Amino acid sequence: MAEHTRSSIIVDATPATVMAVIADFAAYPAWTGEVKEIEVLETGEDGRAAQVRLLLDAGAIRDEHVLAYTWDGDRECSWTLVRSQMLRSLDGSYTLAPAAGGTEVTYQLAVDVKIPMLGMIKRKAEKVIIDRALAGLKKRVEDTAAGPDRA
Repeated sequence: MAEHTRSSIIVDATPATVMAVIADFAAYPAWTGEVKEIEVLETGEDGRAAQVRLLLDAGAIRDEHVLAYTWDGDRECSWTLVRSQMLRSLDGSYTLAPAAGGTEVTYQLAVDVKIPMLGMIKRKAEKVIIDRALAGLKKRVEDTAAGPDRA
């Protein structure tokens, strides 16, 4: 990835549990505020999504885009833009590593929009997206893990 924004959070769960939530695209509208619709267009040999269509609605910004995903077990999930109306490129990843207290989840994102935007404003927008996504992921994983099936 070129210039990117990155942030991390500790989630009280195993990497496999965290990755299971990341891979559960059907549940995204329940825990990611901006994702309104999602459709897995193609599945890889490992059974995980290889290409996904997302309809995003973040107030002033509404866009539909298709992302191509690659998976490295329960260690990393990365994606790249296939097509979008508003974006020129979008590259991101979740990297998971065991840590004291659970799993360290690092989210890295690089976005290039079709309309001109100052780099500083773009990085701030990336930071907001990342922080919201990490907080939502943490809450979803920990709420799910706290359910009746928790060992």
